[in-house]
This record gives sequence, structure tokens and C-alpha cells, in this order.
Amino acid sequence: MKTRIRIVIVALFLAGLLAQSGCQSAPQAPQDVSLYPANPAVLPGKGPASKWSGLPGVWARREAQFAKTADEDQGAVVFLGDSITEQWKSLADEFPGIKTANRGISGDTTRGVLYRLDANVLSLHPRAIVLLIGTNDIGAGADPSDAADNIKSILKAIRREYPDLPVIICEVMPSSEKQHRPAAKIERLNALIVKEMRPKHDVFICDTWSIYADANGDCPRDEFPDLLHPNAVGYAKWTAALNPIFAKLNLQAAE
Repeated sequence: MKTRIRIVIVALFLAGLLAQSGCQSAPQAPQDVSLYPANPAVLPGKGPASKWSGLPGVWARREAQFAKTADEDQGAVVFLGDSITEQWKSLADEFPGIKTANRGISGDTTRGVLYRLDANVLSLHPRAIVLLIGTNDIGAGADPSDAADNIKSILKAIRREYPDLPVIICEVMPSSEKQHRPAAKIERLNALIVKEMRPKHDVFICDTWSIYADANGDCPRDEFPDLLHPNAVGYAKWTAALNPIFAKLNLQAAE
């Protein structure tokens, strides 16, 4: 009995010494997000989850691609978002001299980004992050304030890991009532993004709304043929909007 007591005392003493010396356990690996949750209620954040039945299949395909390129994408400028980001096929060619990684998943929402942020983005030790997310939240009927709160949570999660990392938050692009994305709700979400995110250290707002919006606040069909996704002309405008921010951050010097 006395021997057991001595062992317990020694163990407690050693634990105290480790705590005082600042020793901590090794950081945990990011959770496995290779599959979309069978129960979307487990997703962090506020508001509805995606209503698109095709998301689990697209999610699994994209996550498999991300796993294959994780090593080569270390230190990249990471573009994070939904189908508008995923479908930017010319991304690597648009920013010469800048290493980029595309982490868009078609159908994703702010809650999905929160769920996969560690595994898909922070684990890459990014040089900067370009975030465009929220249109699918609006399409699913989310309150703009919930989507804005989730974007704030995304930024907080980034800041916990990388306090000084440049984060470029793109305003939600205009769409159409026909796509269940009325102009008033998108404008409200963007107003909250601008209000809540600016000014903050190393946070930049990219105007990806007014460069497209028509007099009614909707997207033009000659730049968004399906009233949701930009074509080559639309992506060229996004490139032009990002270039001054990238130049300010000297990202052109990245290899």
C-alpha cells in the first residue's frame, strides 16, 4: 500500500514539474473530414446546412484530391470556398509567380468550411487565404446574420492558429431571385462582412459584389450565364480585384 502511495506522489510531482516547465502534449492531427457528415447537424456554426443531395459525392471526390496534393500545396495562397472557387480552372495561371491551392467544394456553406478548415487549409501552413463563401447559405434560406457570424468564426479559427496570416475575405457575388439568392439578402450579408471584418489586422475585403451587380443588385447574364457561376469574363474581374491586394502583400514574390 505504501509503495502505491509513493508511486502516486512521484507521478503527481513529475506532472507538476512538466506543467511548470511549459511542456505540452503534441498537437492533435486534424479530424478526418474525408466524408461529409451523415448527420449535417454535427457541423459547427449557425444556420441551415446544404440542401443539395449531390454534396456528399462531390465532397468525397474533392477531399480525395486534397489528400493527394497536400504535400505539394504546403505554403500556398489557399483559395477557400464553394463551386465558384472549385470551378476556377485557370486559377494557377492567373497569378504568375504565386503558389496557389484551390480548396473549393461545390455546394459548400460557411458551416462546411468551418468543419474542414483545419484539415483542408490550416494544415497547409498557408501564405495567405482567399475566402469566398456564403452564397449557398443564402440559397438554403439562411439568415444573413448567421452566415456572417460563421464567417467571423472562420476568421477566429484562423487567428488562433496564425495570428498574422493575411486573410482576404471576398464579398458574396450577386446572383438572382431565380437562384433563390435575392439581392437584398446578399447585400445584407456583404454589409455585415464589411462592418464586422474591417478594419482588422491583416484582414482585407475584396469587392466582388459591386464589380458585377446591375442596377437591381443581380448578376449580369453575360458574366454569369446560369445566374450563379461566373464565366471567363467574370473570373477575369475577380482576378483584377485581387491583384492590388496581392501586390500590397507582396505575394508576387512567392515561389
